[in-house]
Amino acid sequence: MFKPLIFYIGLRYTRAKRRTQFISFITLTSILGTALGVTALITVLSVMNGFEAELRERILGMTSHATMTGKFGQLDNWQELDQKIKGYPHIQGAAPFINGQVMINADRRVSGTMLNGILPDYEGKVSEVAEKMKVGKLTDLVPGEYGIVLGAELANFLGVMMGEKITIISPQINSTPAGIVPRMRRFTIVGIFQVGMYEYDRNMAIIHIEDAAKLFRMETAVSGLRIKLDDVFNAPAITRSMAEEFYDQYQVSDWTQAHSNFFRAIQTEKRVMFIILLLIVAVAAFNIVSTLVMVVTDKRGDIAILKTQGLTSGSVMGIFIVLGTIIGVVGTLLGTVGGIALALNVETIVPAIEKLFRVKFLAADVYYISYLPSKLVWSDVYAISGMAFLLSLLATLYPAWQASKINPAEVLRYE
Repeated sequence: MFKPLIFYIGLRYTRAKRRTQFISFITLTSILGTALGVTALITVLSVMNGFEAELRERILGMTSHATMTGKFGQLDNWQELDQKIKGYPHIQGAAPFINGQVMINADRRVSGTMLNGILPDYEGKVSEVAEKMKVGKLTDLVPGEYGIVLGAELANFLGVMMGEKITIISPQINSTPAGIVPRMRRFTIVGIFQVGMYEYDRNMAIIHIEDAAKLFRMETAVSGLRIKLDDVFNAPAITRSMAEEFYDQYQVSDWTQAHSNFFRAIQTEKRVMFIILLLIVAVAAFNIVSTLVMVVTDKRGDIAILKTQGLTSGSVMGIFIVLGTIIGVVGTLLGTVGGIALALNVETIVPAIEKLFRVKFLAADVYYISYLPSKLVWSDVYAISGMAFLLSLLATLYPAWQASKINPAEVLRYE
């Protein structure tokens, strides 16, 4: 079916004569349509991968890869557990924490906040908050001095700056002669951090773990241990293994459970975007159908003569499959090269366009990620290129089958 003669004729039909310039134009639009669809698909998915990687990095810069707590939500002897897991495979570090919901009052402004108690010397093992400090340092948190580090957005909302006093109101209560009142403590702002995630910059405050223990009446206990792993993507398997080993003593969870809805939403977005942009390639494939139908109509006489000279219906079908495949392959290759080039340079191209036209696509005062990150995933490139080629190949089948059914006697009757 696919002999050199078939390839030769198929290649010959890709070149237009004077009277078939319109068919050649339609062929060119089919190639460009496929190329543009593939380019857009690779570029958009690379940008979405970039955003996902950036968000994951920022989230995991503040949260732990895994968390271990006691059966009743706290650890009475975290040092013992820390020693137990030090030699455990894939664990790079651990740090104790105490957390709880509190109200922060500054002058006339009040905000609900997640308060985290940490050990500054340990925190660098599991998070990057020390590297995200705008003002001050984590080591400025000294036990007994009641210092506090606020997120940048929280500080802006409260209208406070370094050195000012704020009041922490705990949900726990004190019984006094005047009645039952909530526990309150004055703290001094010793630092402000900004990680670029509104969830943390607006809703998180950090104090020393000993001050947190006094505030929440935990004495020597902590809420749990935050653990850093060597491979964040292998966190579910590692935590399952740890849970089996410490089944009766501790509860183990990982970051995929804490943020499962968020990352599941991103994956759903990517799938929907893939399907939507794949429709562009599908439209280009329909253009291939129309192109081949027009070529078949134009070449009816040639097909009839070839059949009278002994060319089989299968060979005729092969000619037009070759023709359509060439269109699809050229379009897919051009699109793949263009998509890879654009995805690898989008972080340079977009700022150049912004500078040229004096616009800002992602304003820094509105979006925390004020640039377009891009991460080229080769498996996406292979999948997109394969789908584009498959659609192009399927588009050739009907016109090729129609060509193979041409009856030479009917066509040549009036020639």
